[in-house]
Amino acid sequence: MGRSAPPTPGAGSVTRYDLSLAFALNPHEEQTLTDSSPPKLGVCSWSLQPNSPEELAEKVGEIGVSAVQLHLDPLRTGDWNTQVTVEALAGVGAEVVSGMMGMEAEDYSSLESICETGGVRPDEHWEENLRAAHGNAAVAHELGVDLVSLHAGFLPHDPADPERPKLISRLHELDEAFKGEGIRLAFETGQEDAETLLAVLEELGSDNIGVNFDPANMILYAMGDPVESFERLAEHVMQVHIKDATKTETPGTWGAEVPVGTGEVDWDGFFGVMSAKGLEVGMMIEREAGDDRVGDIRIARSLVDEKMGAQA
Repeated sequence: MGRSAPPTPGAGSVTRYDLSLAFALNPHEEQTLTDSSPPKLGVCSWSLQPNSPEELAEKVGEIGVSAVQLHLDPLRTGDWNTQVTVEALAGVGAEVVSGMMGMEAEDYSSLESICETGGVRPDEHWEENLRAAHGNAAVAHELGVDLVSLHAGFLPHDPADPERPKLISRLHELDEAFKGEGIRLAFETGQEDAETLLAVLEELGSDNIGVNFDPANMILYAMGDPVESFERLAEHVMQVHIKDATKTETPGTWGAEVPVGTGEVDWDGFFGVMSAKGLEVGMMIEREAGDDRVGDIRIARSLVDEKMGAQA
């Protein structure tokens, strides 16, 4: 049975919560966690498909959130100006709280193609990806954020897999690139199950590396129950994505990403884990499908308002 979404908050208003579940702190300022520092809900910049900083800011203003996870590569390459981006977002009462970097030549046209081209796996793009990581780390430092997320690629479950040592070594190098600028690194979930990711994190042995937990990706990639996986990974979670999906009916193909609240993510269970584990991490709404991204993201914002309000 479906349910109607709660009323959409007016554009220009900023959601703030009394429940201390999501924070994005400037690592270059000494700050104290108090009731005067309310948590923020944000949006992933790439979800809005902006062609310029000004267009991004306009859409963020329409949604009415005060935090943005920013795709860093356009700033690194010079396609976007960092100062212009920061000032445009400030004009609508928003700030960059974390970053994201993509990998060279990733192909998401099918599960098979992204398995071959995703993350740090392809040898032909590794040197370019490492250079990009150093550049994005510098951009993140300039922005004053201390967290960047990325897809590591399909990490092998079997420790004896011949690809695994290569991938572990490359992830170590990425960690060093970001750690050198004081930036934490979060691997986005979905391309491996929770057990495999936990084993990789243990093998890497770095306090600087954690998880960007995306519940929808667990469904899209058929990598386990989102809430159970979230609970297992909770101590490593540095940020979450608010995204929804339905399972595929054809093995070996994608599930379908859908507006938040209309898919198979158990949001009561999801926010229950956040509350039970006392997670103080950013919540970034992500939408990578559909023709009305702003509208869908505002629906997601309303659902978070509803669920957080119920726990306050």
